[in-house]
Amino acid sequence: MTALLASVADLGEADTALKAGVDIVDLKNPAQGALGAWDIHDLVRAVCLVGGRTPLSATIGDLPMEPEDLSAAVGATAATGVDFVKVGFFAGNNGAGDSQACAEAIGRCNHGAARLVAVLFADQSPDFSLLGVLAANGFSGAMLDTADKSSGGLRDYLESRLLARFVGDAAARGLFSGLAGSLILDDVQPLLELRPDYLGFRGALCGAQGRRGVIDPDAIGELAALFQDWNASSPSRATATAGAHMAACSLS
Repeated sequence: MTALLASVADLGEADTALKAGVDIVDLKNPAQGALGAWDIHDLVRAVCLVGGRTPLSATIGDLPMEPEDLSAAVGATAATGVDFVKVGFFAGNNGAGDSQACAEAIGRCNHGAARLVAVLFADQSPDFSLLGVLAANGFSGAMLDTADKSSGGLRDYLESRLLARFVGDAAARGLFSGLAGSLILDDVQPLLELRPDYLGFRGALCGAQGRRGVIDPDAIGELAALFQDWNASSPSRATATAGAHMAACSLS
């Protein structure tokens, strides 16, 4: 099974996503960057209103690669009760050194029952060797996205061979995998063929308005139907580990 993740900017859009039957509602503020964060109080409201109906993920914002800052943001976001906390591993001054130190610090912080998801960026020369570090420090999943939403989508930066390698490497380390990054409808079939655990969308759900527009019920409904048809006609090839994670959150 490949799940559909829809990034929503407010509770109204969350309701639209729920009605369309998406698998994961991702709480993200597109006006504040690639991984713009919701206000903590709004996250709590979302958990109260939506929690239990479908898994919720939340981003912590486009933060610098500073271990203490990231750990604090992860802890505060996890405390709201969301199911997944997404952390951006942006290109830092010290490259892999920054990433490893941050992964270790985040792994030590109190994130309760929330599952940690690392976000690597296709337009920042992602280092797939970080997947082993993530797995060793308590992360449940990893995804690829794009940091700059104005200069192309995921498949403009990484060819299918590398995307397939990312999905396979994540599974080999017990991590579930996600693919996102200014995806359009033409990306769906080629990416589904790679069997990631989920695909994430924002701009494609908003029609001509783009990612800062409002989710169009028809657009999200069309995409949800496409995923439902694909999953109904395709046998699941998810790894046992990924399947266990997803089953725990009613994703499979």
